[in-house]
Formats: sequence, structure tokens, C-alpha cells
Amino acid sequence: MCPPPEESAANLPPLQIGITGGIGAGKSTVCRIFAALGIPVYDADSRARSLQTTNSELIAGIQAAFGPEAYLPDGSLNRSWLAAQVFDSPDRLALLNDLVHPRVAEDYAHWVQQQAGAPYVLKEAALLFEAGSYRGLDATITVSAPEGLRLRRTLLRDAQRSRQQVQEIMERQLPEGERLQRADFKIVNDEKTLVLPQVLRLHRQFLRKELPARQG
Repeated sequence: MCPPPEESAANLPPLQIGITGGIGAGKSTVCRIFAALGIPVYDADSRARSLQTTNSELIAGIQAAFGPEAYLPDGSLNRSWLAAQVFDSPDRLALLNDLVHPRVAEDYAHWVQQQAGAPYVLKEAALLFEAGSYRGLDATITVSAPEGLRLRRTLLRDAQRSRQQVQEIMERQLPEGERLQRADFKIVNDEKTLVLPQVLRLHRQFLRKELPARQG
């Protein structure tokens, strides 16, 4: 006997949608709109920061790779020190990412299992394409804004960062054109185009499970 339709739907895994954007694009603002619509959002960058102080295996790996200076006496991550170690060293940054990203992937997979019954979920990640964490997702969204606007937003939000530091972060991220080309959908957040109608349009589309054909 088949279970009632509502029971079957409640047990189905949700669609998994990745959302990204360059620094200052406003992806977190867009995610808050989706969250207000009742859609679960996984903030990969926030979870990565949390896991670096709560996951014992990750803590041990960071200490082994970078030394005990990576953590303060109270057990918190010595963020400014660690950032200085990796900022101008692609090899050391890759080493840190190789430690962190697998733990975030495990954490995300566990989180998704807890979202059964949701029509879809969002995985918010700044380096969605760069880190390869788009793999296994059903679709991806890029939040787009002009570079000058992204720079101004970031300087207003992160007063501790200099213009040069923000520009260097931008240079390490995918070019805007490549990010848009790789994404299945885009949301323009240029302070001229209304964001809410774009989100609602995608929301309805995802509820109907209307997704582009994926290669491979």
C-alpha cells in the first residue's frame, strides 16, 4: 500500500540550491528573504568558523599544520594571526581550505538530512565554485552587483578592512563574468533592480521543481 501523498512528501529529501556571489554582492541579504519564506538556509562560511572551534579533529589538524599559535589560550581561533599566515600564501591558504572544507561538507550533509519535508534548501557559500562545493547540488544562484558597489558596501560593512585588502579579496574570487556563466540562475542586487520579485520568481520555480538540465 502506498503511503499518503503528504507522508511521502514529508520524507522526500529537499532540492539543494547553492547561492553565492562576490564579496559585497548581498547574498546574505537575499538569503534572509528566502528564510522569511520559510526556506532553510545553511551558511557555509559561518559554519566553517564555528567548526574551527568546536570540531576536535579540525582543531587538531589546524594546530598540526600551523602550530599552537593558531588558537588563543581560551580556545578561540586566533583569526587575525591565522589570516596573516595565509593571506599572501596560496599554498598555506590551500592547506587551510583542505582541512576546513571536508568538515563543512560533512556538516552540511548532516544538516540536509534534518531538513526532510522542506521543498528546497539553500547552501550559502562565498566560494561555492572555487571550493567545488557546488557539486551534488541541484542548481546554483549567483547574486550579482557591480564591482564598485560591492567595494563600497564592503568598506561600509567591514570598517577594519582597507580598500586594498577588499580589492585583494575580490582578486582571489572568480571574476564576475565567470561566476555568472557557471550559475544556473542570477539575482541582480545593484540597488536599481528590485530584489524581492526576483526571489519570489525563483521561489515559485523551485517549488514547482523547474530546474535546468544538468550536464553529467
